[in-house]
Amino acid sequence: MGINVKSEIGTLKKVMLHRPGKELEHLVPDTLERLLFDDIPYLYGAQSEHDEFAGVLRENGVDVVYLEDLTAEAIKTSAELRENFINDVINASGDVASCYSKELFEYLDSIKDEKELVLTTMAGVDFKEMGIKDRNPLTSLLSKDERFVMEPIPNLYFTRDPFACIGNGVSLNKMYSVTRNRETIYGKYALTYNPDYKGQVPFYYTPDEVFNIEGGDILNLNAHVLAVGISQRTKPEAIEKLAQNIFSDPSAEIDTILAVDIPPIRAFMHLDTVFTQVDYDKFTVHPGIMRTLRVFELKKGDKPGDIKVKEYNDIPFDQILAKYLGVEKVTLIRCGGDDPIAAEREQWNDGSNTLCIAPGTVVVYDRNYVTNQHLIDNGIKILKIHSGELSRGRGGPRCMSMPLYRENLK
Repeated sequence: MGINVKSEIGTLKKVMLHRPGKELEHLVPDTLERLLFDDIPYLYGAQSEHDEFAGVLRENGVDVVYLEDLTAEAIKTSAELRENFINDVINASGDVASCYSKELFEYLDSIKDEKELVLTTMAGVDFKEMGIKDRNPLTSLLSKDERFVMEPIPNLYFTRDPFACIGNGVSLNKMYSVTRNRETIYGKYALTYNPDYKGQVPFYYTPDEVFNIEGGDILNLNAHVLAVGISQRTKPEAIEKLAQNIFSDPSAEIDTILAVDIPPIRAFMHLDTVFTQVDYDKFTVHPGIMRTLRVFELKKGDKPGDIKVKEYNDIPFDQILAKYLGVEKVTLIRCGGDDPIAAEREQWNDGSNTLCIAPGTVVVYDRNYVTNQHLIDNGIKILKIHSGELSRGRGGPRCMSMPLYRENLK
């Protein structure tokens, strides 16, 4: 089947998720900020809500696959791949893991079941689990609170960020935060070596690049136009490099990239936290971005590698979108409606972060009842899921899903 994602709204046929695991149980209050959480989700509640999310997708004809399974299937194909995977994970896990790399490799390699191995590298590994007691005396005295040889990666259930499907290819991303660097390894192995994708996926960006870019900032408007947010976590230099790589691929259909500059703050972390498409001519939008929004068009230059850029001045955002989508008018459905308090509250809980599974049908968090009613009033069918625990990670249904295959729009 390969990768095929040429819009945000084409009927969703296959999606990749990650079911929250023990990595959430390895969150503690003094590591929350560093691990990009504001609170500690209750694992079993988060798993129940996530299972509900997957169930809603399946009920609507979507083939749900899991990152942990795709990765395990990939490394199972070769003993060398398995060994390389373990080494890659250790090398991306920081100084403490490097210091104990030999012991950590032996521990991970002793896990014979590939899926259990993958889940362990996601959950993190502590000193007690490995049975390490002979730490350097000064280090042990000064680092009594150092729990992990390999830290957990609790953000991983937001599968949208480490990589993004673009047409028939993928951007394997350079993550903004060091704590999320390890996440890209799973996408790399799944899409490079899993038998379902091996040899079929061009990479338009890799973590070897210098500048940060994350999948929550990448939206496929149609087969020819890609929107990418300039945000807290995606740099303009990364967008230029992505554009160069896409434009140099003769098989790519994309000929235009719209760079959308949004405020670089945590509340507006990615473009899809303030703006998502829900139908051919309708988008959710957080009204707080409209005052500062800047939009730039990137096109292929006259010489190889050159990029032509122009800024849209004094043209309303909805008119820019209508032009590139080829529709007469675009409706922007405001998160929270006209209530500024509801807008801020529901944007914080991802009222604008919807997952469109077919034109005019979206998955939403039930807690954002003001925004949800505005979607209904604008003719959008909503599929509600519970989110008391999942929303603590600051991401919505779009953040938690990586479409692998959508039907092309007619």
